[in-house]
Amino acid sequence: MESSENNSYKFNKDTLRQTDKLSSRRAPKIPVLRQLSQGLAGANHLIPEVRRTVKPATHVQGTQEEPLRVETIEYNKMRWINIERPGNAELTWLHQHFDFNPLHLEDITSRLQRPKIDDYEDYLFIVLHFPVHMKTEQVTVAAEIDIFLGPDYVVTVTDGKLRPLNRLFEQSRNNSGKRHGVMGRTPSFAVYRIIDVLVDYCFPGINKLAEKLEELDDKIFTSSSTDVIQDISILRRDIIAFRRIIKPQISVIASLEHRRRTNDQEEMEAFYSDISDHISKIWDSLEEYKEIIESLSATYDSLTTHRLNQVIKTLTIISVMLLPLTLISGLYGMNVSLPFSEEPWAFFLILFFLLITAGGMLVFFRSRKWL
Repeated sequence: MESSENNSYKFNKDTLRQTDKLSSRRAPKIPVLRQLSQGLAGANHLIPEVRRTVKPATHVQGTQEEPLRVETIEYNKMRWINIERPGNAELTWLHQHFDFNPLHLEDITSRLQRPKIDDYEDYLFIVLHFPVHMKTEQVTVAAEIDIFLGPDYVVTVTDGKLRPLNRLFEQSRNNSGKRHGVMGRTPSFAVYRIIDVLVDYCFPGINKLAEKLEELDDKIFTSSSTDVIQDISILRRDIIAFRRIIKPQISVIASLEHRRRTNDQEEMEAFYSDISDHISKIWDSLEEYKEIIESLSATYDSLTTHRLNQVIKTLTIISVMLLPLTLISGLYGMNVSLPFSEEPWAFFLILFFLLITAGGMLVFFRSRKWL
């Protein structure tokens, strides 16, 4: 037992001695490190500046990495977060960073929600629709925007179709003056600027409808082709779609105007009242355009009916005039003896009688003002 303990002790001692030798060989001397650091410090002017680049956050879906579609602007102790076409990753990010109601998170992923405003604890959830004209399909569709208004943040969620919102976000991110104009006050004011830009975006569409109505008004009396019917149908469809989109926004904007949530609500009431006036102007214009397109459609139907009646009247007169002529020519075409049928000048006599009959009928129709 004593011999084994001595051998073990000797082995451990030798092992430690060899380890110290190896570490002493591998570790550089302190003066060498000092010289190396001094050399690097003297060569700093030869090393280029390295800028750190931040990659966008990504999430893994299957085997592909997709960028997280979350953009943020921070200014004046406030954040504006813009999300386009949210998916599961964006919903997870919102759930992790905010205490939003799960029903509201579910609403932003649904195909199309009815415009509304929900007051939930420490934030407002606003759903609005705005018209977007698709040039290829020649139809006006609704584009939805979901807004979360909190004490120090604004979250906007869209499907990417609202170009004015995308342009405003880019300008706020790249232009300090624009950023201060949007985010320089309160989140409520930022929401006002966002909605105001989207409401103003409706006026070019309204003006376009007015131009089409004027063109159609002139075209109705100068053309009788089927293109007029198609133009009337497309324009009526656009007006109906515009009305269907704008009408629910009136009550939502009015409700937002009277919400009292922040200390600056009295000042914001005037701003939201201005938006409400713009929405009312748009609705009044749509009401007027609806009456105009219905009048133009009725006018075109009357003109078409009148043209059709003229054609039918002309054809009817021709048919009536040919009826006695056909009767006379049919009688003399029979193989029986008739007056003057044996005379050599019978053909000219019958022709003269037919002309007299036709002329008499024309005089009669004109006297009755049928021609």
